[in-house]
Amino acid sequence: MKLEGQVRIPSGCAISAVISREGTRMSGESVIKSMIPMHDRSNGLGGGFAAYGIYPEHREEYAFHIFFDDNTTRRECEALLKESFEIVEAELIPIRIIPEITDIPHIWRYFVRPLGSVLARLQLDEKEFVVRTVMDINTRLKGAHVFSSGKNMGTFKAVGYPEDVGRFYRLEEYGAYSWTSHGRYPTNTPGWWGGAHPFALLDWSIVHNGEISSYDANRRCIEMYGYKCNLQTDTEVITYIADYLLRRQGLTLEEMASVIAAPFWSTIRTREPDAARQLTYLRTVYPSLLITGPFSIILGFNGGLMALNDRLKLRSMVTAEKDDKVFIASEEAAIRVMAPDAENLYAPMGGEPFIVKVKEGAY
Repeated sequence: MKLEGQVRIPSGCAISAVISREGTRMSGESVIKSMIPMHDRSNGLGGGFAAYGIYPEHREEYAFHIFFDDNTTRRECEALLKESFEIVEAELIPIRIIPEITDIPHIWRYFVRPLGSVLARLQLDEKEFVVRTVMDINTRLKGAHVFSSGKNMGTFKAVGYPEDVGRFYRLEEYGAYSWTSHGRYPTNTPGWWGGAHPFALLDWSIVHNGEISSYDANRRCIEMYGYKCNLQTDTEVITYIADYLLRRQGLTLEEMASVIAAPFWSTIRTREPDAARQLTYLRTVYPSLLITGPFSIILGFNGGLMALNDRLKLRSMVTAEKDDKVFIASEEAAIRVMAPDAENLYAPMGGEPFIVKVKEGAY
């Protein structure tokens, strides 16, 4: 039997990201390669990427990426979309057939605009209407799954190792100012295409390494506000919490971090009075959205990224910089693949949000 220190046990799942502060678009090639040294953190049951700025010619339309089991379901879903949206363009997402990716569903994307008459009748803003449409399709339409629904961004995921998933989706052909990536090691759910990361809703996307022990409390809370947790995975819940706190409640990124990775009460008591009052307020108003257990996440959004560890930092995450680019990953090795001479290596503390934004007007 091998002793402690003689065998490497990876800490489940790999995350990696790169963003250009100047809004410079980069191909997906380097972020794909960043996942290779973290290969052992995955087990081939899920990999994926989120890319921002990839659809400039459709920047005003929502890009729905949808998995279909068959063409009958696709036609049914298209009929549903036509009732409430103008479909500007619909097409199969280009893929590269490779032996490592099998059991491929029909993968389509739709660039859509909600009809103004429908929004007026329902008295909803377009983002809320898009969220309700995504929930409706994913809950009621068997054999269809909307896995991306933002503007000028898209997620690409599958069952497989992330480096293979990147080749499968031909991500080297896309240009994005921000990329996030994930290699999955599922612990409580089977690996399937919809369950791979990133999880996305509107412009938010989440890649996650960890396993939250507060899943059931978080799920029951967020479902009170109309979200439907169909996939039984903690990353789905984190994505909906982000949408609820940032879009519907209007919290800042820092305030959201102080909800989901709230400081301990003993820590709050040591803060300055104004900061202590704010943290006490957030813990009191949103107690069921505190995420407990080990996690490191990267939240992608239009114009930036936020990385966050659980308050005890039970999962690894490091950041670095080079020129106008900022890198985030589970391991330094992943960053060195993207930028061998990266500088300012930093490991954020538990509960400390690390936020990077693109220069105003550059995306």
